This record gives sequence, C-alpha cells and structure tokens, in this order.
Amino acid sequence: MSPPEPPQGALAWDHRYREGTDAWELGQPAPPLQAFLQHHALAPEAPGRVLVPGCGRGHEAALLAASGFAAVGLDFSAAALAEAERLHGSSTALQWLQADLFDPPALAAAGLTAGSLEGVLEHTCFCAIDPSQRSTYLTTVRELLAPGGWLLGLFWCHPRPGGPPYGAEASALARQVEQAGFTKACWEAAVGSASGRNGQPRDHEWLGLWRR
Repeated sequence: MSPPEPPQGALAWDHRYREGTDAWELGQPAPPLQAFLQHHALAPEAPGRVLVPGCGRGHEAALLAASGFAAVGLDFSAAALAEAERLHGSSTALQWLQADLFDPPALAAAGLTAGSLEGVLEHTCFCAIDPSQRSTYLTTVRELLAPGGWLLGLFWCHPRPGGPPYGAEASALARQVEQAGFTKACWEAAVGSASGRNGQPRDHEWLGLWRR
C-alpha cells in the first residue's frame, strides 16, 4: 500500500520558504542538537553517512558535515534546498537531494537504499508531516539504517491541537519509536532550546537517541 500523500504539497512548502513563514527557522542548528553532538557522552561519532529528512535551510546538515560526517540534506521543497545551498554550499561531505522521504524509488535512485546510512538526524520533519504518517516515517528510517545505526532527533511534544507543527505526548512518542524496532539510548527534555522567530518560545522540546 502506498503511503498517504503529504498534507501539503511541495509547492505550498516552497511558498513558505520564499515568504519566510516557516516560523521554526532559527538561522542556526537547533542548540540542543548541536550541544548533544559536540559534547554528550552518547553522541554518535564520525565518520558515516547521515540523512537529514526535511532539512529545510540545511543548518543541521551543515553541522554534521563540519563534524566529519557525510551529510545528505533531503527535502521535497526546491526553495528550501536552494536556500540551503546558498547558505552552506555543497561538497562531497554535504549534499542536497530533492525527493520525498515517502517515495522509495526516488530514494533508491539517489543511493538511499536499505542499510545505506549510519545515522538519521531529525529536526522539524516529524512534526511537519501528518501524525498518520509517523509510522511510515519510522519504518522508512529503520530500513535505511545499517544495523547499529542511530536516530537522533529533537521533537516537539507540545499539547496544542492541529499543525504543523503537530505535537505529541512525550512518553507515547518514545513508545512509538521503540515499537518501530529501535532501542532507546537517551530520551529527555531538551536543555537550551532557542526561542523561535518573533520571540515565540520553542517549548516542549524533547531530545532522543535510538539505535537500530
């Protein structure tokens, strides 16, 4: 069975990026993720090929590349990837791919096949897709990861209705990831979260690391 279509098409997301209405944009990597990768005892170590799904303007992908990983920033928005390349450039260690995470042939054509990744870094993709797609997201990520590969993510566990960003209940989200076949290494309330655009609080963030 084909996965459900995204709630908004790529053109709608192109409009968000061109108009600057992606209110989650920080202009930098998310501080809790950056601190974890650079200082936490459980932080994954380079090298390795790492995917950033829904990479947007590419700040986390650029952080991974600067940390010694081979980073692939994936987004189905051409406008997002144009901004990512403008801001961060591209290289053998930092590549941009326009494709839908829920389109296996497109992923395979780009070399994203079963077991081809050492890691996946999640930030704002999981909360942007409809919650009905989350199981497919986790199944896809698990299949792309090599045995022992990791999923590191910063998740919005806010209680507000609707979205995007769609919220979640923290313990339920952690159970869903584990039920998808991952082993928890870390799941904790994020520390040092930044304020969003216009000073809106970046609240209810949780940080997790799981292994395949």
